[in-house]
Amino acid sequence: MRLTPRLALAGAVACAATAALTVPTPAAPASPAAPAAVAAAAPAAPTPATRAAVARRGLRDVMWVGNNWDGTASVVDARTFKVLKRGVDLIPDKQQELADIARNPLALAMYLAIKVGPGEGHDQYVDDMFTTLDGRYLAVSRPSFADVVWIDVRRATLGRPGAIVREQQMDGYRTDHMGLSRDGRRLLVSDSTSRQVIEYSMVDERLADGTRVRMGDRLRTFESGETPHESNFSRDGRRIYHASIGRVYTPGDGTEALDALLDPISDLVKGDRWFQVVRDRDFRVIRRWEIGHELAEAGYPHMSSAVRPMAVTPNERFIYFQVSFFHGFVEFDTRAPDLNGRVDYTLGQRQKVEEPRVGAVTRLVRLPKHTRLPRDLYVNDSAHHGLSIDRRGRTLCVAGTMDDYAALVDRRTGRRTLFNEKTTGRYYGKPYWTTEGLGDTCWVSLSDADALAVLDTRTGKQLAYRKVGNHPQRVRHGYVRKSLVRQW
Repeated sequence: MRLTPRLALAGAVACAATAALTVPTPAAPASPAAPAAVAAAAPAAPTPATRAAVARRGLRDVMWVGNNWDGTASVVDARTFKVLKRGVDLIPDKQQELADIARNPLALAMYLAIKVGPGEGHDQYVDDMFTTLDGRYLAVSRPSFADVVWIDVRRATLGRPGAIVREQQMDGYRTDHMGLSRDGRRLLVSDSTSRQVIEYSMVDERLADGTRVRMGDRLRTFESGETPHESNFSRDGRRIYHASIGRVYTPGDGTEALDALLDPISDLVKGDRWFQVVRDRDFRVIRRWEIGHELAEAGYPHMSSAVRPMAVTPNERFIYFQVSFFHGFVEFDTRAPDLNGRVDYTLGQRQKVEEPRVGAVTRLVRLPKHTRLPRDLYVNDSAHHGLSIDRRGRTLCVAGTMDDYAALVDRRTGRRTLFNEKTTGRYYGKPYWTTEGLGDTCWVSLSDADALAVLDTRTGKQLAYRKVGNHPQRVRHGYVRKSLVRQW
Protein backbone atom coordinates (compact mmCIF):
# COMPACT_ATOMS: atom_id res chain seq x y z
CA MET A 1 0.00 0.00 0.00
CA ARG A 2 1.40 3.39 -0.99
CA LEU A 3 0.29 5.21 2.13
CA THR A 4 2.73 7.42 4.00
CA PRO A 5 2.63 6.30 7.65
CA ARG A 6 3.88 9.66 8.91
CA LEU A 7 1.07 11.47 7.11
CA ALA A 8 -1.58 9.06 8.34
CA LEU A 9 -0.34 9.33 11.91
CA ALA A 10 -0.27 13.10 11.75
CA GLY A 11 -3.83 13.07 10.48
CA ALA A 12 -5.05 10.81 13.25
CA VAL A 13 -3.39 12.90 15.94
CA ALA A 14 -4.62 16.23 14.57
CA CYS A 15 -8.16 15.00 14.10
CA ALA A 16 -8.23 13.54 17.59
CA ALA A 17 -7.01 16.83 18.98
CA THR A 18 -9.81 18.66 17.22
CA ALA A 19 -12.35 16.17 18.55
CA ALA A 20 -11.09 16.77 22.07
CA LEU A 21 -12.30 20.36 21.85
CA THR A 22 -15.84 19.01 22.30
CA VAL A 23 -17.25 20.81 19.28
CA PRO A 24 -20.92 21.70 19.75
CA THR A 25 -23.28 21.11 16.86
CA PRO A 26 -26.73 22.55 16.31
CA ALA A 27 -29.50 20.47 17.84
CA ALA A 28 -31.12 18.14 15.33
CA PRO A 29 -34.64 19.26 14.52
CA ALA A 30 -37.51 16.99 15.36
CA SER A 31 -38.51 14.76 12.49
CA PRO A 32 -41.74 16.09 10.98
CA ALA A 33 -44.66 13.83 10.26
CA ALA A 34 -44.31 12.21 6.86
CA PRO A 35 -46.78 13.37 4.21
CA ALA A 36 -48.66 10.41 2.79
CA ALA A 37 -47.07 10.70 -0.62
CA VAL A 38 -43.57 10.94 0.80
CA ALA A 39 -43.54 7.65 2.62
CA ALA A 40 -42.68 4.56 0.61
CA ALA A 41 -39.45 4.28 -1.36
CA ALA A 42 -37.44 1.33 -2.69
CA PRO A 43 -33.85 0.17 -3.11
CA ALA A 44 -31.38 1.91 -5.36
CA ALA A 45 -30.71 -0.90 -7.86
CA PRO A 46 -32.82 -0.33 -11.01
CA THR A 47 -35.30 -3.04 -12.01
CA PRO A 48 -35.33 -4.49 -15.56
CA ALA A 49 -38.51 -2.49 -16.22
CA THR A 50 -36.79 0.69 -15.06
CA ARG A 51 -33.80 -0.01 -17.30
CA ALA A 52 -36.08 -0.60 -20.29
CA ALA A 53 -37.85 2.70 -19.60
CA VAL A 54 -34.48 4.42 -19.34
CA ALA A 55 -33.45 3.07 -22.74
CA ARG A 56 -36.68 4.37 -24.25
CA ARG A 57 -36.01 7.80 -22.82
CA GLY A 58 -32.71 8.02 -24.63
CA LEU A 59 -30.50 7.56 -21.57
CA ARG A 60 -27.26 5.67 -21.20
CA ASP A 61 -26.35 3.47 -18.22
CA VAL A 62 -23.09 4.73 -16.75
CA MET A 63 -20.90 4.55 -13.69
CA TRP A 64 -20.40 7.85 -11.90
CA VAL A 65 -17.02 7.73 -10.16
CA GLY A 66 -16.29 10.40 -7.55
CA ASN A 67 -12.65 11.49 -7.40
CA ASN A 68 -12.63 12.66 -3.81
CA TRP A 69 -9.36 14.59 -3.64
CA ASP A 70 -9.81 16.32 -7.02
CA GLY A 71 -13.44 17.27 -6.57
CA THR A 72 -14.25 15.76 -9.95
CA ALA A 73 -16.21 12.88 -11.42
CA SER A 74 -15.42 10.41 -14.16
CA VAL A 75 -18.18 8.91 -16.29
CA VAL A 76 -17.74 5.31 -17.49
CA ASP A 77 -20.08 3.33 -19.75
CA ALA A 78 -21.71 0.67 -17.55
CA ARG A 79 -21.74 -1.95 -20.32
CA THR A 80 -18.64 -1.40 -22.45
CA PHE A 81 -16.54 0.08 -19.60
CA LYS A 82 -15.28 2.82 -21.87
CA VAL A 83 -14.29 6.01 -20.02
CA LEU A 84 -16.60 8.61 -21.54
CA LYS A 85 -15.55 11.68 -19.57
CA ARG A 86 -12.94 12.62 -16.98
CA GLY A 87 -12.55 15.72 -14.85
CA VAL A 88 -16.20 16.78 -14.47
CA ASP A 89 -15.95 19.67 -11.99
CA LEU A 90 -18.16 19.09 -8.93
CA ILE A 91 -16.78 22.03 -6.94
CA PRO A 92 -17.20 25.02 -9.28
CA ASP A 93 -18.02 27.10 -6.19
CA LYS A 94 -14.79 26.17 -4.39
CA GLN A 95 -13.50 29.69 -3.83
CA GLN A 96 -16.81 30.90 -2.41
CA GLU A 97 -17.05 27.86 -0.12
CA LEU A 98 -13.51 28.38 1.18
CA ALA A 99 -14.20 32.06 1.82
CA ASP A 100 -17.35 31.21 3.79
CA ILE A 101 -15.49 28.61 5.85
CA ALA A 102 -12.65 31.05 6.62
CA ARG A 103 -15.15 33.48 8.20
CA ASN A 104 -16.33 30.87 10.73
CA PRO A 105 -13.61 29.72 13.18
CA LEU A 106 -15.45 26.54 14.15
CA ALA A 107 -16.18 25.59 10.55
CA LEU A 108 -12.53 26.29 9.68
CA ALA A 109 -11.32 24.05 12.52
CA MET A 110 -13.53 21.20 11.29
CA TYR A 111 -12.48 21.77 7.68
CA LEU A 112 -8.80 21.44 8.67
CA ALA A 113 -9.56 18.42 10.85
CA ILE A 114 -11.22 16.66 7.91
CA LYS A 115 -8.21 17.43 5.74
CA VAL A 116 -5.55 16.04 8.07
CA GLY A 117 -7.72 13.20 9.40
CA PRO A 118 -10.14 11.35 7.08
CA GLY A 119 -8.66 13.14 4.05
CA GLU A 120 -5.12 11.87 4.76
CA GLY A 121 -3.77 15.35 4.09
CA HIS A 122 -6.21 16.14 1.30
CA ASP A 123 -9.55 17.90 1.09
CA GLN A 124 -12.57 15.62 0.76
CA TYR A 125 -14.56 17.18 -2.01
CA VAL A 126 -16.66 14.25 -3.30
CA ASP A 127 -17.89 11.38 -1.19
CA ASP A 128 -21.07 10.05 -2.77
CA MET A 129 -23.32 10.81 -5.74
CA PHE A 130 -26.57 9.75 -7.42
CA THR A 131 -28.26 10.93 -10.61
CA THR A 132 -31.94 11.67 -11.01
CA LEU A 133 -33.68 9.00 -13.08
CA ASP A 134 -33.91 11.33 -16.08
CA GLY A 135 -30.13 11.81 -16.06
CA ARG A 136 -30.39 15.60 -15.86
CA TYR A 137 -29.05 16.17 -12.34
CA LEU A 138 -26.40 14.70 -10.07
CA ALA A 139 -26.68 14.92 -6.27
CA VAL A 140 -23.24 15.05 -4.62
CA SER A 141 -22.21 14.94 -0.95
CA ARG A 142 -19.11 17.06 -0.30
CA PRO A 143 -17.55 16.30 3.12
CA SER A 144 -15.14 19.24 3.37
CA PHE A 145 -17.94 21.69 2.53
CA ALA A 146 -20.50 19.91 4.78
CA ASP A 147 -23.16 20.07 2.09
CA VAL A 148 -25.04 18.25 -0.62
CA VAL A 149 -25.50 19.89 -4.02
CA TRP A 150 -27.60 19.15 -7.08
CA ILE A 151 -25.61 19.67 -10.26
CA ASP A 152 -26.89 20.17 -13.79
CA VAL A 153 -25.14 17.34 -15.65
CA ARG A 154 -25.20 19.08 -19.02
CA ARG A 155 -23.64 22.29 -17.73
CA ALA A 156 -21.06 20.50 -15.61
CA THR A 157 -19.88 18.09 -18.30
CA LEU A 158 -19.67 20.84 -20.93
CA GLY A 159 -17.83 23.18 -18.56
CA ARG A 160 -20.54 25.82 -18.54
CA PRO A 161 -21.34 28.16 -15.63
CA GLY A 162 -24.28 27.75 -13.30
CA ALA A 163 -23.90 23.99 -12.86
CA ILE A 164 -25.04 23.98 -9.21
CA VAL A 165 -28.82 24.40 -9.09
CA ARG A 166 -29.50 23.57 -5.40
CA GLU A 167 -27.39 23.37 -2.24
CA GLN A 168 -28.24 22.21 1.28
CA GLN A 169 -25.91 22.59 4.27
CA MET A 170 -25.79 19.95 6.96
CA ASP A 171 -26.70 20.83 10.53
CA GLY A 172 -23.19 19.63 11.39
CA TYR A 173 -19.78 19.97 9.76
CA ARG A 174 -19.36 17.01 7.41
CA THR A 175 -21.37 14.95 4.93
CA ASP A 176 -20.74 11.29 4.11
CA HIS A 177 -22.58 8.36 2.49
CA MET A 178 -25.92 8.73 0.74
CA GLY A 179 -28.72 6.34 -0.23
CA LEU A 180 -31.26 6.59 -3.05
CA SER A 181 -34.76 5.09 -3.09
CA ARG A 182 -35.49 2.69 -5.92
CA ASP A 183 -38.07 5.00 -7.43
CA GLY A 184 -35.47 7.76 -7.43
CA ARG A 185 -37.66 10.17 -5.43
CA ARG A 186 -35.85 10.32 -2.07
CA LEU A 187 -32.21 10.81 -1.08
CA LEU A 188 -30.74 9.99 2.35
CA VAL A 189 -27.62 11.88 3.46
CA SER A 190 -25.53 11.08 6.54
CA ASP A 191 -24.94 14.22 8.62
CA SER A 192 -21.65 13.04 10.12
CA THR A 193 -21.32 15.23 13.20
CA SER A 194 -25.01 15.61 14.10
CA ARG A 195 -26.06 11.99 14.75
CA GLN A 196 -28.78 12.01 12.12
CA VAL A 197 -29.69 11.10 8.56
CA ILE A 198 -31.50 13.73 6.50
CA GLU A 199 -33.95 12.97 3.71
CA TYR A 200 -34.21 15.20 0.62
CA SER A 201 -36.40 15.17 -2.44
CA MET A 202 -34.89 14.19 -5.79
CA VAL A 203 -37.91 15.32 -7.80
CA ASP A 204 -40.36 18.19 -8.23
CA GLU A 205 -43.83 16.96 -7.30
CA ARG A 206 -47.10 17.76 -5.55
CA LEU A 207 -47.87 15.58 -2.53
CA ALA A 208 -51.25 14.08 -1.69
CA ASP A 209 -51.96 16.90 0.77
CA GLY A 210 -51.29 19.50 -1.91
CA THR A 211 -47.80 20.46 -0.70
CA ARG A 212 -45.35 21.27 -3.47
CA VAL A 213 -41.92 19.65 -3.15
CA ARG A 214 -38.92 20.71 -5.21
CA MET A 215 -35.76 18.78 -5.95
CA GLY A 216 -33.36 19.46 -3.09
CA ASP A 217 -36.02 20.21 -0.47
CA ARG A 218 -35.30 18.85 3.00
CA LEU A 219 -38.06 16.52 4.23
CA ARG A 220 -37.40 14.37 7.33
CA THR A 221 -34.65 13.07 9.65
CA PHE A 222 -34.04 9.98 11.77
CA GLU A 223 -31.67 9.47 14.68
CA SER A 224 -28.33 7.73 14.25
CA GLY A 225 -25.43 6.97 16.54
CA GLU A 226 -22.08 8.76 16.48
CA THR A 227 -20.90 9.41 12.90
CA PRO A 228 -23.79 8.08 10.78
CA HIS A 229 -22.45 6.10 7.84
CA GLU A 230 -24.25 3.90 5.31
CA SER A 231 -27.99 3.64 4.54
CA ASN A 232 -29.59 0.99 2.32
CA PHE A 233 -33.25 0.63 1.35
CA SER A 234 -34.95 -2.76 1.53
CA ARG A 235 -36.11 -4.39 -1.70
CA ASP A 236 -39.70 -3.21 -1.19
CA GLY A 237 -38.60 0.19 0.11
CA ARG A 238 -40.38 -0.15 3.43
CA ARG A 239 -37.24 -0.35 5.57
CA ILE A 240 -33.87 1.36 5.73
CA TYR A 241 -30.80 -0.47 7.04
CA HIS A 242 -28.48 2.06 8.63
CA ALA A 243 -25.27 1.99 10.67
CA SER A 244 -23.08 4.47 12.53
CA ILE A 245 -19.32 3.97 12.92
CA GLY A 246 -18.35 6.12 15.91
CA ARG A 247 -15.31 8.36 16.25
CA VAL A 248 -12.99 6.55 13.88
CA TYR A 249 -10.38 9.31 14.18
CA THR A 250 -9.53 8.63 17.86
CA PRO A 251 -6.10 7.15 18.72
CA GLY A 252 -5.28 4.12 20.86
CA ASP A 253 -6.24 1.36 18.41
CA GLY A 254 -2.80 -0.20 18.10
CA THR A 255 -3.41 -3.81 19.18
CA GLU A 256 -6.16 -6.32 19.92
CA ALA A 257 -4.79 -6.62 23.46
CA LEU A 258 -5.33 -2.89 23.95
CA ASP A 259 -8.89 -3.28 22.65
CA ALA A 260 -9.53 -5.94 25.28
CA LEU A 261 -8.08 -3.72 28.00
CA LEU A 262 -10.12 -0.67 27.00
CA ASP A 263 -13.29 -2.54 26.07
CA PRO A 264 -15.31 -1.39 29.12
CA ILE A 265 -14.72 2.29 28.25
CA SER A 266 -14.62 2.01 24.47
CA ASP A 267 -18.06 3.57 24.08
CA LEU A 268 -16.80 6.69 25.84
CA VAL A 269 -13.96 6.96 23.31
CA LYS A 270 -15.69 5.83 20.13
CA GLY A 271 -19.24 6.90 20.94
CA ASP A 272 -22.52 5.14 20.17
CA ARG A 273 -22.19 2.70 17.29
CA TRP A 274 -25.54 1.26 16.25
CA PHE A 275 -26.90 -0.94 13.51
CA GLN A 276 -30.58 -0.20 13.05
CA VAL A 277 -33.65 -0.80 10.91
CA VAL A 278 -35.81 2.25 10.23
CA ARG A 279 -39.41 2.12 8.99
CA ASP A 280 -39.59 4.37 5.96
CA ARG A 281 -43.29 5.22 6.42
CA ASP A 282 -42.72 7.26 9.55
CA PHE A 283 -38.92 7.11 10.10
CA ARG A 284 -39.41 5.18 13.33
CA VAL A 285 -36.48 2.97 14.42
CA ILE A 286 -38.01 -0.50 14.73
CA ARG A 287 -34.80 -2.41 15.64
CA ARG A 288 -31.44 -1.29 16.95
CA TRP A 289 -28.46 -3.54 17.77
CA GLU A 290 -25.12 -2.93 19.47
CA ILE A 291 -23.07 -5.24 17.28
CA GLY A 292 -20.06 -5.48 19.61
CA HIS A 293 -22.39 -6.98 22.21
CA GLU A 294 -23.89 -9.36 19.64
CA LEU A 295 -20.39 -10.46 18.57
CA ALA A 296 -19.44 -11.10 22.20
CA GLU A 297 -22.59 -13.19 22.71
CA ALA A 298 -21.56 -15.29 19.71
CA GLY A 299 -18.11 -15.93 21.21
CA TYR A 300 -16.14 -13.07 19.62
CA PRO A 301 -15.39 -10.62 22.46
CA HIS A 302 -13.61 -7.27 22.20
CA MET A 303 -14.49 -6.68 18.54
CA SER A 304 -15.64 -3.33 17.24
CA SER A 305 -19.32 -2.32 17.22
CA ALA A 306 -18.82 -0.14 14.13
CA VAL A 307 -20.68 -1.58 11.15
CA ARG A 308 -18.93 -0.43 8.00
CA PRO A 309 -20.28 -1.16 4.48
CA MET A 310 -22.97 -3.84 4.43
CA ALA A 311 -24.62 -6.19 1.94
CA VAL A 312 -28.22 -7.40 2.27
CA THR A 313 -29.36 -10.74 0.84
CA PRO A 314 -32.31 -10.72 -1.58
CA ASN A 315 -34.69 -12.10 1.08
CA GLU A 316 -33.23 -9.62 3.63
CA ARG A 317 -32.73 -12.32 6.25
CA PHE A 318 -28.95 -12.13 6.31
CA ILE A 319 -26.87 -8.98 6.54
CA TYR A 320 -23.16 -9.18 5.81
CA PHE A 321 -21.04 -6.36 7.12
CA GLN A 322 -17.50 -5.27 7.85
CA VAL A 323 -16.48 -3.97 11.26
CA SER A 324 -13.54 -1.76 12.18
CA PHE A 325 -10.10 -3.44 12.18
CA PHE A 326 -11.42 -6.83 11.01
CA HIS A 327 -9.95 -8.35 7.84
CA GLY A 328 -13.07 -10.08 6.60
CA PHE A 329 -16.79 -9.78 7.28
CA VAL A 330 -19.56 -10.83 9.65
CA GLU A 331 -22.74 -12.79 8.87
CA PHE A 332 -25.77 -11.60 10.86
CA ASP A 333 -29.12 -13.42 10.84
CA THR A 334 -31.89 -10.89 11.47
CA ARG A 335 -34.48 -13.62 12.16
CA ALA A 336 -32.49 -15.87 14.50
CA PRO A 337 -33.49 -15.72 18.19
CA ASP A 338 -31.24 -13.59 20.40
CA LEU A 339 -28.52 -15.89 21.69
CA ASN A 340 -29.09 -15.39 25.42
CA GLY A 341 -32.79 -14.52 25.27
CA ARG A 342 -32.40 -11.44 27.46
CA VAL A 343 -32.73 -7.71 26.92
CA ASP A 344 -29.22 -6.55 27.80
CA TYR A 345 -29.27 -2.95 26.55
CA THR A 346 -31.44 -0.03 25.54
CA LEU A 347 -30.08 2.38 22.93
CA GLY A 348 -31.07 5.85 21.81
CA GLN A 349 -31.57 9.45 22.84
CA ARG A 350 -34.50 10.80 20.80
CA GLN A 351 -36.05 7.32 20.63
CA LYS A 352 -35.03 4.59 23.07
CA VAL A 353 -35.05 1.07 21.63
CA GLU A 354 -34.51 -2.16 23.59
CA GLU A 355 -32.27 -4.94 22.31
CA PRO A 356 -34.40 -6.92 19.83
CA ARG A 357 -35.52 -10.44 20.68
CA VAL A 358 -34.14 -11.54 17.33
CA GLY A 359 -30.81 -11.09 15.58
CA ALA A 360 -27.60 -13.05 16.03
CA VAL A 361 -24.09 -13.28 14.62
CA THR A 362 -23.88 -16.65 12.89
CA ARG A 363 -20.45 -16.60 11.25
CA LEU A 364 -17.20 -14.68 10.78
CA VAL A 365 -15.45 -15.00 7.42
CA ARG A 366 -11.77 -14.16 7.74
CA LEU A 367 -9.84 -12.98 4.69
CA PRO A 368 -6.08 -12.67 4.21
CA LYS A 369 -4.26 -9.92 6.08
CA HIS A 370 -1.42 -8.54 3.98
CA THR A 371 -0.72 -5.17 5.55
CA ARG A 372 2.02 -4.79 8.14
CA LEU A 373 0.93 -1.34 9.25
CA PRO A 374 -0.15 -0.95 12.89
CA ARG A 375 -3.88 -0.55 13.32
CA ASP A 376 -3.53 3.07 14.39
CA LEU A 377 -2.59 3.80 10.77
CA TYR A 378 -5.62 2.11 9.22
CA VAL A 379 -7.58 4.71 7.25
CA ASN A 380 -10.57 5.63 9.43
CA ASP A 381 -10.23 2.31 11.30
CA SER A 382 -11.06 0.49 8.04
CA ALA A 383 -9.23 -2.78 7.58
CA HIS A 384 -11.77 -3.48 4.82
CA HIS A 385 -14.21 -0.87 3.49
CA GLY A 386 -16.48 -1.98 0.67
CA LEU A 387 -18.98 -4.85 0.46
CA SER A 388 -21.73 -5.77 -2.00
CA ILE A 389 -23.63 -8.85 -3.09
CA ASP A 390 -24.68 -10.10 -6.53
CA ARG A 391 -28.34 -10.13 -7.54
CA ARG A 392 -28.68 -13.87 -6.86
CA GLY A 393 -27.29 -13.47 -3.36
CA ARG A 394 -24.51 -16.00 -3.95
CA THR A 395 -21.31 -13.99 -4.28
CA LEU A 396 -19.97 -11.20 -2.07
CA CYS A 397 -17.59 -8.61 -3.49
CA VAL A 398 -15.13 -7.28 -0.92
CA ALA A 399 -12.80 -4.29 -0.87
CA GLY A 400 -9.71 -5.33 1.10
CA THR A 401 -8.76 -1.73 1.75
CA MET A 402 -5.59 -1.98 3.84
CA ASP A 403 -4.56 -5.23 2.13
CA ASP A 404 -4.56 -3.90 -1.46
CA TYR A 405 -6.91 -6.48 -2.95
CA ALA A 406 -10.50 -7.05 -3.96
CA ALA A 407 -12.10 -10.45 -3.41
CA LEU A 408 -15.06 -12.41 -4.71
CA VAL A 409 -16.29 -14.71 -1.94
CA ASP A 410 -18.79 -17.55 -2.27
CA ARG A 411 -21.41 -16.78 0.34
CA ARG A 412 -22.09 -20.43 1.19
CA THR A 413 -18.59 -21.90 1.28
CA GLY A 414 -16.44 -18.84 1.96
CA ARG A 415 -14.19 -19.80 -0.99
CA ARG A 416 -12.47 -16.70 -2.31
CA THR A 417 -10.78 -15.34 -5.42
CA LEU A 418 -8.33 -12.49 -4.82
CA PHE A 419 -7.62 -9.68 -7.27
CA ASN A 420 -4.38 -7.82 -6.65
CA GLU A 421 -1.16 -6.85 -8.38
CA LYS A 422 0.14 -10.42 -8.19
CA THR A 423 -2.94 -12.07 -9.71
CA THR A 424 -3.87 -9.40 -12.29
CA GLY A 425 -0.68 -7.49 -13.04
CA ARG A 426 -2.52 -4.30 -12.07
CA TYR A 427 -2.07 -2.23 -8.92
CA TYR A 428 -5.07 -2.70 -6.58
CA GLY A 429 -4.08 0.05 -4.15
CA LYS A 430 -6.50 0.80 -1.31
CA PRO A 431 -9.84 -0.44 -2.69
CA TYR A 432 -12.44 1.75 -1.00
CA TRP A 433 -15.83 0.71 -2.33
CA THR A 434 -17.66 -2.04 -4.21
CA THR A 435 -20.99 -1.76 -5.97
CA GLU A 436 -23.22 -4.35 -7.62
CA GLY A 437 -23.05 -3.45 -11.30
CA LEU A 438 -25.28 -4.32 -14.22
CA GLY A 439 -25.60 -7.99 -15.06
CA ASP A 440 -23.19 -10.08 -13.04
CA THR A 441 -20.54 -7.47 -12.42
CA CYS A 442 -18.99 -5.83 -9.39
CA TRP A 443 -17.47 -2.35 -9.64
CA VAL A 444 -14.51 -1.60 -7.38
CA SER A 445 -12.98 1.82 -6.77
CA LEU A 446 -9.21 1.59 -6.23
CA SER A 447 -8.50 4.84 -4.45
CA ASP A 448 -4.71 4.67 -4.23
CA ALA A 449 -4.40 3.39 -7.81
CA ASP A 450 -6.67 6.15 -9.19
CA ALA A 451 -8.48 3.39 -11.03
CA LEU A 452 -11.70 1.41 -11.34
CA ALA A 453 -11.91 -2.38 -11.70
CA VAL A 454 -14.84 -4.42 -13.03
CA LEU A 455 -15.16 -8.04 -11.86
CA ASP A 456 -17.41 -10.81 -13.18
CA THR A 457 -19.16 -12.46 -10.23
CA ARG A 458 -20.04 -15.59 -12.24
CA THR A 459 -16.71 -16.37 -13.88
CA GLY A 460 -14.43 -14.81 -11.28
CA LYS A 461 -12.56 -12.82 -13.95
CA GLN A 462 -11.44 -9.21 -14.16
CA LEU A 463 -13.33 -7.63 -17.06
CA ALA A 464 -11.81 -4.16 -17.02
CA TYR A 465 -9.32 -1.89 -15.28
CA ARG A 466 -9.65 1.80 -16.07
CA LYS A 467 -7.81 4.90 -14.90
CA VAL A 468 -10.23 7.56 -13.68
CA GLY A 469 -9.12 10.42 -11.37
CA ASN A 470 -7.40 11.33 -8.12
CA HIS A 471 -8.55 9.05 -5.28
CA PRO A 472 -11.80 7.56 -6.61
CA GLN A 473 -13.81 6.84 -3.48
CA ARG A 474 -17.36 5.97 -4.50
CA VAL A 475 -18.79 4.49 -7.71
CA ARG A 476 -22.54 4.49 -8.37
CA HIS A 477 -24.82 3.43 -11.18
CA GLY A 478 -26.51 6.36 -12.90
CA TYR A 479 -27.59 7.84 -16.20
CA VAL A 480 -26.64 10.44 -18.80
CA ARG A 481 -28.49 11.50 -21.91
CA LYS A 482 -27.18 9.86 -25.08
CA SER A 483 -27.50 13.15 -26.94
CA LEU A 484 -25.21 14.78 -24.34
CA VAL A 485 -22.57 12.08 -24.62
CA ARG A 486 -22.26 12.83 -28.35
CA GLN A 487 -21.17 16.38 -27.45
CA TRP A 488 -18.27 15.29 -25.25
